[in-house]
Amino acid sequence: MGDELDSMLDMYLYENGQLLEQLEMTTLEKKDEDSFDEEDINLFFRVMHTIKGSSGIMMFDDIMKLSHKLEDVFFYIRESHPDNVPHLELVEKILAVSDFLREEFENIKDGGEPTKSSAGLIKDIDKFLGKLKNEILEEDKELPEAPKDEGPTQFYIGAAGGEHFKYYHIIAYYRNDTQMSNIHAYALANSLKEITEEMYYSPEDIITNEASGDVILEQGFKILIKTNLELEDVKAALGGFDVESTDVSQCSKDEFEAGFDVPAPIVGSDTIDLGEGDKEVKEEKKEEAEVKPGDYVIESKSAGKKATLAKNKKPKAPATSYISVNVNKIDQLMDLIGEIVIAESVVLQNPDLNVPGLNLTNFNKSAAQLTKFVSEMQDVIMSMRMMTLTNTFQKMNRIVFDTSRKVGKDIEFKMIGENTEVDKNIIEHISDPLMHMIRNSIDHGIEEKADRKAAGKPEKGVITLEAKNEGGKVLISVSDDGGGMNPEKLFAKAKKNGIVPRDKTISDYTNKEIYQFITSPGFSTKEKVTELSGRGVGMDVVMQNIQSVGGMLEIDSEFGKGSTMTLKIPLTLAIISGILLKVGEQKFVIETGSVKEFINVRGSSIIKEPDGEEYLNVRGQYYSVVRLSEKYHIKNSAKNIEDGIMILTENESQKLCIFVDKLLGGQEIVVKPIPEYIKKVEGLSGCTQLGDGSIALILDIGTLATQ
Repeated sequence: MGDELDSMLDMYLYENGQLLEQLEMTTLEKKDEDSFDEEDINLFFRVMHTIKGSSGIMMFDDIMKLSHKLEDVFFYIRESHPDNVPHLELVEKILAVSDFLREEFENIKDGGEPTKSSAGLIKDIDKFLGKLKNEILEEDKELPEAPKDEGPTQFYIGAAGGEHFKYYHIIAYYRNDTQMSNIHAYALANSLKEITEEMYYSPEDIITNEASGDVILEQGFKILIKTNLELEDVKAALGGFDVESTDVSQCSKDEFEAGFDVPAPIVGSDTIDLGEGDKEVKEEKKEEAEVKPGDYVIESKSAGKKATLAKNKKPKAPATSYISVNVNKIDQLMDLIGEIVIAESVVLQNPDLNVPGLNLTNFNKSAAQLTKFVSEMQDVIMSMRMMTLTNTFQKMNRIVFDTSRKVGKDIEFKMIGENTEVDKNIIEHISDPLMHMIRNSIDHGIEEKADRKAAGKPEKGVITLEAKNEGGKVLISVSDDGGGMNPEKLFAKAKKNGIVPRDKTISDYTNKEIYQFITSPGFSTKEKVTELSGRGVGMDVVMQNIQSVGGMLEIDSEFGKGSTMTLKIPLTLAIISGILLKVGEQKFVIETGSVKEFINVRGSSIIKEPDGEEYLNVRGQYYSVVRLSEKYHIKNSAKNIEDGIMILTENESQKLCIFVDKLLGGQEIVVKPIPEYIKKVEGLSGCTQLGDGSIALILDIGTLATQ
């Protein structure tokens, strides 16, 4: 029973978490409109009704009461259609309830119990509801009767005894929009255990299989019970549990023992009417029963199975099904595929294969097939880890709403490309940076209303959050149409804080380099510390989080017109396609997307400056040259420029030539973190294990290009 309760709790948290996201997403999408439409109100009502019902089943009373109170608000709006609902106030109430429920769900998820009291929030919503009712009456509209909160009927019935048992076949039907119907079905079955001697139900896996909820909505929840109760007592026990209607029929002992392989008996069946929708169910069944000659074909079934009537039957497309998996298992699977990729390279690069005259035809065929399967498996597992940025973007929508109200600014928030997919681990690392960037745009970027009006701008500022894929990376930008950044002011502040050496002047830096000063620890242009800014911490957090996943931050601004901050991060962290190269006895890897060209160089193409800097002339363009042997003090490497090969690389708008001894070929690379003791070496972003057991270092082209 304990395992069943744990499964119910997991499903309760998962399903209600999804409902809360839907509630909050719709609320934030419509926050700037005059009111919610009828479809939105119906959605909100169903969400709160479902959370109320499932919380009641799980005995989370505070959550149930709060959900019921907000459900009442939507009930009165839905039934009376008042014209003057204070929209922004309603938005605040919905978000306040959403925050409360989300925090309580987190407490439950961590193994605890709901700890907060909803009394204050209920009182606040009750006050809002009273104001709403007064407005309904002032509009000369009839106030609808308050919905009755009828909990499941409680019974005290002695243990079923005696030898004169009766057998019943029950089908419980739920509304098509019922959420977590399998949990409702479990609650119904659990309540019937007290009044039955023996019971079976179908589907059997209502707790362990989420898809059983779809079966219940489509076919109903079927129950067979053995009891000494009369038909009326059984029908009375079925009240509540959000059941729309039930079919109850008495059956024989043989039919009971035959289980669900035989149809429910028609003679003596009785239907309990639990709602208006039951009339439609009866009408549909009546129409189905009126079979006209020539209209139907009887499909034969195996012995003991019910014959099915079909009219113009079309093949049904297979429904897409989903399963929830612990993310730790996905991470383990990702680690395993990484090890398989390494093991594959160990096998294919085994030195024992380099025997002269050895016939490897069959081996090569098998190896090619293995490589194909490993590559496909890798793609599938990678796709399992990929998630859209929709939820992350919606959280930013909420932050804009809350923060703009705190600072008293009117802001329109635009989202572009929220369906862009990124590795889950990347998403976890960018939520905090995005939050700080959004707050920075609101507090520092968007001007006060008076200043915007004086500058000839609309009073409502605009912040745009955009994501897109570009060359193996995802670009996420936060733009505002605010006042922009003043390079002179930033430089003066940086010099005052000691970030810039005293002998440097503003002419020694480009504007983009000056904008980067705002990411320095402790740097802030605000003289007064507020709840949102002034401590110089926010943008420093952005840089730390982005650098931890191999990303970078680019800042651009135009004084008086606005600013744009762009995160450039890899799509995934685990496996990359790379070019393997060698310098002396050390092996390096360059990500394939960074390589533009391989060049055999002549000595006449190299220009050497007096300070030792080298430049390569490529079709009239000059590019800086980095010799890895000199940078990392590698011995026994090629010194003559004509004995090696030059690799032209590009990172963003920066191009760089890297001189190496030779190329070893392309390979799928499993990225591993660099050990702590060499983490401070510039120009390296990771390492990988090769097939022969040696370690190759992954070059960070972005860092090399900026040094």
